[in-house]
Amino acid sequence: MIYNGKDTASAKILIVDDVEINRMVLEEIIKNMGCEPLLAENGQQALELAQQSLPKLILSDISMPGMDGFELCKSLKANSKTKEIPIIFISAFDEAEDIVKGLKLGGEDYITKPFITEVVQARVAVHLHLYAVKHELMETNRKLQISVDAQLRQMEEEKKNILYALANIAANNSGLEKSHIQRLRRNCRILAQGMQLSPRFEDQISDAYIDTIELAACLCDIGNIGIPKDLLRKESGFTQEETEILHSHADLGARLLKDLYVNSDYNDFLSISIDISHYHHENWDGSGYPEGLKGDQIPVAAQIVSIMETYCVLTGEKKYGREEALEMMEKEAGIKFNPDIYKICCRISRQFC
Repeated sequence: MIYNGKDTASAKILIVDDVEINRMVLEEIIKNMGCEPLLAENGQQALELAQQSLPKLILSDISMPGMDGFELCKSLKANSKTKEIPIIFISAFDEAEDIVKGLKLGGEDYITKPFITEVVQARVAVHLHLYAVKHELMETNRKLQISVDAQLRQMEEEKKNILYALANIAANNSGLEKSHIQRLRRNCRILAQGMQLSPRFEDQISDAYIDTIELAACLCDIGNIGIPKDLLRKESGFTQEETEILHSHADLGARLLKDLYVNSDYNDFLSISIDISHYHHENWDGSGYPEGLKGDQIPVAAQIVSIMETYCVLTGEKKYGREEALEMMEKEAGIKFNPDIYKICCRISRQFC
């Protein structure tokens, strides 16, 4: 035996030839290999059989009326369902240009007539083995990719958990209520959803963006992890040096997050987190820090967190009611906050927690 029975056992092989005797000869050879022959007498019939049965190999004559072997090959390779099926051309001619043309179209091999049983069996066996190896490799790669993706997701979740732990420590050092971070996340999501319905922002805010900003909002002051606790809790009487130290948390937080930047989908989360941490103290009129950005120079995510953080502080630790807080914030619209975002806040404020 010149072939491996494991590769040929019950393998479906499509034989395409308009001459009945050729089909009969090949059918017998294929049966003797333990394979299952499928017979087609023209290209159109072969296309239908190939899509229905998905054979592991196709033996196709070149010279056939109607759709010839080359056209059949083109059609099979253009179909995502059949493009991976190997094709061996069969012909009474062995002209070099025909062989080259067939290979260029995606054919794997070439057999000439009259058929020599051992040659046909050897060629078929080789390509069935290659087919089996290729699909085994594809399956191995698929399983490996699933494993790698799962490990990457686990690593990303672990990184997020570490960041959230640091954010909680920073919030605790600042004397913020335990519920502050959760309220901030929830309210940023609600505001982003409201902005998505506005013609002014609909092109900038997708569903994925809304999900991400909810996750990233709580990292806004993560840089406070590097600021002395007693300074964070001091309420007034700051020296210029102390003010500069406090303001440095924006750069500290951004640098910490940039150190985690990697080549993966995780970067969507990190990119927005960096924008929020670095720029949520910028003011609409350019009077904020650390870079004095103004207007639309300020990333939208940072604008959302800026206005929601103020709202959460006023309605949380400052104990103001919703309407009173919005009245106080109105004085800052166009100065600290984007006036368009403030208007949306007012319209949907009953949804805030």
